[in-house]
Amino acid sequence: MRLGIDFGTTRTVVAAVDRGNYPILPFEDPDGAVVDWFPSLVAVRGSHRLYGWQAWACQQYPNWTIIRSLKRVLQDAGPSTILQLGDQQVPLIQVLNEMAAALRAALPQERLEVVLGVPANANSNQRFLTVEAFRSAGCDVIGLLNEPSAACIEYGHKTKMTGVILVYDLGGGTFDASLVKIGEKTHEVLATEGIPTLGGDDFDELLADLAVEEEDRDGLSQSEQFRLLVECRMKKEALHPNTRKIVLDLDNVREGWGTVTVQAADYYERCRHLVEETLNVVEDLLVKNGAGDLEAMYVTGGGSELPIVNRMLKERFGKRVRRSVHARSATAIGLAIQADQQAGYVLSEKFSRYFGVWRETDSGRRVVFDPLFTKGTVLPRASEKPREIRREYMPVHNIGYFRYIECTYLVEDGQPGGDVTVWDEIRFPFDPALQASEGATVEHSEAVTTQRIEERYSTDANGAVTVTITNLTGGYSRQYRLGRWASPETTPSKPRVRHRAYKPASLRAKTGR
Repeated sequence: MRLGIDFGTTRTVVAAVDRGNYPILPFEDPDGAVVDWFPSLVAVRGSHRLYGWQAWACQQYPNWTIIRSLKRVLQDAGPSTILQLGDQQVPLIQVLNEMAAALRAALPQERLEVVLGVPANANSNQRFLTVEAFRSAGCDVIGLLNEPSAACIEYGHKTKMTGVILVYDLGGGTFDASLVKIGEKTHEVLATEGIPTLGGDDFDELLADLAVEEEDRDGLSQSEQFRLLVECRMKKEALHPNTRKIVLDLDNVREGWGTVTVQAADYYERCRHLVEETLNVVEDLLVKNGAGDLEAMYVTGGGSELPIVNRMLKERFGKRVRRSVHARSATAIGLAIQADQQAGYVLSEKFSRYFGVWRETDSGRRVVFDPLFTKGTVLPRASEKPREIRREYMPVHNIGYFRYIECTYLVEDGQPGGDVTVWDEIRFPFDPALQASEGATVEHSEAVTTQRIEERYSTDANGAVTVTITNLTGGYSRQYRLGRWASPETTPSKPRVRHRAYKPASLRAKTGR
């Protein structure tokens, strides 16, 4: 079964591939109601953690701490980032793995091939961590796609329009604006800008400030704060252009508080400066890229449903504004469409994308992309020798753990951008003593720093990539044929990665040092 998974800041939406249709998969909330989303929440009590709808159900209990907007942490996170959850220090990757596992348990219990969405400005660490979480949960991740690109695919599939459009994607926690050129079966991100810390969550906070005095908010428990923001989000999402008053039931926050009424005009005035920030980003993007002549501006993302957003967009950009009828699910639908198209992808004549490997640097605190074969590399003819490249280095881990990917383009810092496709992952024992060990834990090792490792990559006329990894010091090597077509015996099992413990400096995630 193929799926598109939009892992959102507040909500995760999943769309399926079903014979040319892309339905949104349902979930069941704690009250037994069928809903079309899964909460991106973590509930913590001591060493216990719950996720999704189980975490949602814990909001009524004062001894549980509810963690929302986890996705925002990813922009500054790395493989060794530690979260302070209550009195526990937990590796972020472990929390992501557990959240992905909770989502996986709520999905059909069959083999899943998934395409995941990430913000257009997501760095390599965020892309890496997202892929690793879902792979650890048992999903076969076949691709990674920028969220605006996914929304663009959904738009192009629905309208059959071609040309340059601007995708205005205001989600629960992030904002992205992307110029995308779409053809009959292609999409190319020309440029993108965004605000990684602005989204629907911020509009919830503004409504909460109007509903509850600052000193009263300071006296709320964590669970009460969460219930206040949930109440504000639900009433915000119920707004329509003719709404004049917003009635909030604060008994849902603390018994005896009754109701409070906020004038919609007052709330919109509070929100205006946030919407202005997004419009300024759009204007800058258009000016920098000389893209005044757009086919359309496609508006999507749950945060864009706020009436003042559409009003201000039309005031600034007029009739070009096209609002998605699937504002909260357009990205998931686009990801599912992309998953459907992935089935026929074959390399021919030259590398049409960058092929490379993720490597850990800075003592494991960062992940960078090493492009092995660059976009446009011409494949050898059938009569020619395979094209080869080499890498040579001294390792720092006892076992090499290689994750290979492709991407459509590189961003300014050389990290993967656009449509990212996950190939294979392999393990190679750098430590000669582990040659026969299949289940060894990956960890730093002083013993291997004297070993010299060579990676030799070759590609043939069909675009298949073979890597031969050799321990030149130890005198042994292994060969792997890479690609989604690789046979099972050439795809080793995943290692059990041991995370180093770093002392966190605050309740926010910090990169360990």
